[in-house]
Amino acid sequence: MHRIPIYQVDAFTGAVFGGNPAAVCPLDEWLPDETLQAIAAENNLSETAFLVPGRDPVPLRWFTPRLEVKLCGHATLASAFVLFEFLEPGRERVSFETMSGRLSVRREGDRLSMDFPAIGSARVAPDDVPAVLIEGLGAEPDEVRFTDDDWNYIAVFADADTVTGLRPDFRLIERVHPHGVAATGPGGAGANGVPDIDFVSRYFVPGYGIPEDPVTGSIHCALAPYWAGRLDREQLSAHQVSERGGRLDLVVAGERVHIEGTAVTYMTGEIVVP
Repeated sequence: MHRIPIYQVDAFTGAVFGGNPAAVCPLDEWLPDETLQAIAAENNLSETAFLVPGRDPVPLRWFTPRLEVKLCGHATLASAFVLFEFLEPGRERVSFETMSGRLSVRREGDRLSMDFPAIGSARVAPDDVPAVLIEGLGAEPDEVRFTDDDWNYIAVFADADTVTGLRPDFRLIERVHPHGVAATGPGGAGANGVPDIDFVSRYFVPGYGIPEDPVTGSIHCALAPYWAGRLDREQLSAHQVSERGGRLDLVVAGERVHIEGTAVTYMTGEIVVP
C-alpha cells in the first residue's frame, strides 16, 4: 500500500471556495499511469497534479478525471504553492519539467508568477466553424479562432455580459472533442463587478470530464496574446467569469506569457492506494 500526501489548493483566488481547486500529490517515485488516473478520477477535480520533489527540475504531470493533459495552469500554480508552503518552506522559485517543456514559477510575497509558452491563434473561416460549437454555446460569436497548438477553439463575443450569460449545452460541446472551447469578450472598468479588467472568459472542456473549468491558466496562454494584439498592450488583467471565478494578471513577453495569481490551502491529508 502507498500512503501519499494530498493537498487541495484553491488557485487564482485569495480566499477558499473561490478560484479553481486542484489536488496536489507529491510522490517518492512515479506510480503506474493507471493508478495516477484512478486517483484523479477519485478526486474528481478539474486536475490532480503529481510531482516528485527533490529533483531539479521537478517532474510534474496533470490528470483530469478522464485523461492526462499536456498543459495546466492552475494545478501548476497549486503545485508551486505546495512546494513553497509545505515541502520546502522559504523556497522562492521552482522549475518544473512537463510535457510542455520547462515551466518556472517564482514567489513574490503572496503572489506567484508562472512563465508559460505563448500560444497563437488564427481566425476560422465561418464555413469551417463546427455548427455544433455555435449551437452548444447558444449564441453567435463575432469570430471564432483556433489555437496554434491544435487544442482549443476561441469564441470572441462583443461584450462581457454575453460571455457571462452563456448557458452552454455541454452534451453538444462535448462533440467538439478533443478540443476545448473558450468564450471571451472585452472587460473594462466595472465589468462583472470587477474593476479595471481588460477581458473576461469562460472555458468548456466536457470531453475531458470538465464541463466548465472554473479558472484556467493554460487557455490564457492563447487569450493573452490575442488581447495583447487587439488592445496593443503587453500587461493585461483578466477575470474568468465562472460560478467560482478568478483573477489573472498577465504579461505577454514575446514567446512567453507570465501568469500571476494567488492560492490558498483548502485541505491537507493522506490517501491510501494499492
